[in-house]
Amino acid sequence: MKNIKLIVEYDGTNYGGWQRQKNAPSIQKIMEDGIYALTGEEVDIIASGRTDSGVHARGQVVNFKTSSTIPPERFSYALNAMLPSDIRIKGSMEVPESFHARYDAAGKHYSYSIISSQQGIAIGRQYYYHIRGSLDVSAMEEAAKHFVGTYDFSAFRATGGSVKTSIRTIYKSYIEWREPYIYYHVTGSGFLYNMVRIIVGTLIDVGRHKLRPDDIHSIIDSKDRNMAGPTAPPHGLCLEEVYYKKEDLL
Repeated sequence: MKNIKLIVEYDGTNYGGWQRQKNAPSIQKIMEDGIYALTGEEVDIIASGRTDSGVHARGQVVNFKTSSTIPPERFSYALNAMLPSDIRIKGSMEVPESFHARYDAAGKHYSYSIISSQQGIAIGRQYYYHIRGSLDVSAMEEAAKHFVGTYDFSAFRATGGSVKTSIRTIYKSYIEWREPYIYYHVTGSGFLYNMVRIIVGTLIDVGRHKLRPDDIHSIIDSKDRNMAGPTAPPHGLCLEEVYYKKEDLL
């Protein structure tokens, strides 16, 4: 029995999220069906974390156990032949039996993509949140810095998640601006339910001068979801990379 690790890229537009579910197609189900078609084995894929409906990934990490004789490094090629074009395996390898994509993860890097313009775009619209008009990007850049550190992020947590603590550590939080495109990047030890999307909604409120950059700390201290901005839509969010060594987060 081999433990296979996959690096997965997917466009979440047509899926109800990562997790297998009854009423919508999921990336997990499509991949498990692909592995069954390839090996004849029914497997349970373990992911580093679930992504919601419409959320994308460039670097999702998963693992599964198999008795297949396919060389581990060839799984990516063989499995891609079984998958739709909006799900791609970027790499495959054998890992120790004890490796667990979720429990062993030290942290993750997410990006969120915005286009700030009157007209928006047609090509690529499923990956950008369109904001009509201009945003004060300098203010957003200043506000983004205030998320770095270890805090109770209850104010940036949607109801519905089940975690023991709301304390998380953010190592990097910054804006990349290539007008009219705005990209928010955040790297942390972990994220609460909808946390990144709520942070983005709050940064957009700063960009609209509804909030000041210095308000971020008082919002964090309040632990009150009502103090933070709205939840940005899912289609701008992308899981970029999952880290398994803490030093890679710094």
